[in-house]
This record gives sequence, C-alpha cells and structure tokens, in this order.
Amino acid sequence: MSRAEEFEELRPLLFSIAYRILGSVSEAEDAVQETWLRYEASPTQPASVKAFLSAMVSRIAIDVLRSARVRREEYAGRWFPEPLLADPYEDPERSAELADSVSMAALLLLERLSPLERAVFVLREVFGFGFGEVASAVGRSEAACRQLAVRARRHMDAGRARFEADRREREELAERFFDAFREGDVDGLRNLLAADVQMVGDSGGKAPQWGKGVFGAENVARTLAAIVAPFIRIGGVVEPHQVNGQPGAIFRDRDGKVVNTLTLDILDGQIQAIRAVINPDKLRHLGPVADAWAVVRAANQARRPAE
Repeated sequence: MSRAEEFEELRPLLFSIAYRILGSVSEAEDAVQETWLRYEASPTQPASVKAFLSAMVSRIAIDVLRSARVRREEYAGRWFPEPLLADPYEDPERSAELADSVSMAALLLLERLSPLERAVFVLREVFGFGFGEVASAVGRSEAACRQLAVRARRHMDAGRARFEADRREREELAERFFDAFREGDVDGLRNLLAADVQMVGDSGGKAPQWGKGVFGAENVARTLAAIVAPFIRIGGVVEPHQVNGQPGAIFRDRDGKVVNTLTLDILDGQIQAIRAVINPDKLRHLGPVADAWAVVRAANQARRPAE
C-alpha cells in the first residue's frame, strides 16, 4: 500500500481526533492536510502508521489550539464549536464514547481543559490509545500523561450530566419538539422544555441573535413560536438533522442556503438547552450560507399585517 493510500485510509480517524481537540471543522481539516504534507516529506517509515499519524495530527492540533485560545477569549459573544453533521470515523467498540465526545455539551466541557489535557483526554478516553502512544503524541512522560488524564477526567465528570437520555427517547422527544415548533404551539413547546432551559446562539457578532440568550420554559416557548411562522411564510425551511450526534436541525432560506443550525440537549425527558450556531464563518462547510440579516428583515416584514 502506498503512503497516500495508507493516509486516506486513516483520514477519518485523523479528522475525528483533530476535530475533538479543536472544535472546528475547518481547523481540523487544515490539521489533517498539514499532517499529510509532513508525512509525505518524512523519511521515517513508522512501525505503526496509525500511531505515527495520530501523534502527528495531535501535535499539530495542540499548536493550533494554543493560538486559537487567544482568539476565542476575544470572541464576540458565546463561542460554540463548528457544527458537525456526520463524524467520518466509526468504531463499533467505542461507539458510545465517540458519540458522547462529539456533542456540543461535551465539546464545550473540553474547552475548559488545557490543550495538553484535552489532547490526552481525546486520545486516551475517546479513542482508547495506550499511555505509551499518548505520551509520544503529546511529548510528555507516561506518568505525566496519567496525571493529565486524571485531571481531565475529573473536570469532564464534574460538568457532565449524570444521566444520558436513551437515543430513541431523544429522537422521539426531538420529533415532538419540531412538530410543535413548526405549528407555533406554545403549550406543546413549553411541555417539552425544562423549567430552567436556556436558548443561546453563537453569531460571532456577524449575524443576528437573541442578546445573551433566552431563559426559562415560558420565554423560550414564546420566542420559538414567534419566530417560526414568519420564517416559514417567507419560504424558510426547518430541516431536522443530527448535529454533533444530537437531535437538531438546519434552517434554510427559500433558496436552500444555510441560515443556522440548532442542537437540542436532552436529559431526563426534557430539553435542557437549545444552541444555535449563526456565525456564517462556522457554517460555510455545510454549503452556501444565507444572509441572516436579510432573512430576519424579510421575516419581520412578513409579521406586519398587509396594509
């Protein structure tokens, strides 16, 4: 097998590692491409190509994350990961870890870790690499990596919900949510929302959003019901879709361009959080992006009674 063929076979794994370390589709793709360029130019013939490339992409991602941290601290408003519609890497033996680790909630918890802790957690806990391989990837001793793993796991467990909803239950609840949403059914929406539900958006200052967020079941239900009718009236489409392994949707304008994505955090039979990514820079990998300001103007116009 040629180097190019070996690399292409491992590309899904390399992207999945980089995305979990970076929380960015575009940065993960760049890290994978840089890994290929370095591998192509390297004289080394590794005993394990998988371990060698996984270590290389992890080191590149750690470096990228260190510089990205500064930008994220200066980011306008809430920062969310770039939405991922499908994880290209599958491993039946680790399917639960893979699905859980790509959710918006998990990626936001990973943001609290240092770049090294994050890389160690991703390689060890998510992908099941041995500590020897992890140590090689991050340039630390095995003992140091064990300590990093313990710290990372403690941070993740402290912030993680204690009970994860059954996948089928989540899908059924999400279906009821989107039915009520399309109908503008305030009561139906309210019954599905946790009392302290929060609805927040990431616009990066480049698209309209709900201020610092909308909080509480009554406020969120009324806000959702108010926005959907005019949006559909102007030809908008709410397309249910898995986003980051969770129930969610893609909102499209009348021309099929992406306005935003939405994900639902479901726990104990209720929706705990609704997260929207509206920043156009984070949506370009999904296809042509709509002008969200124009969509909002048109929707507001549609709200007004005809004269």
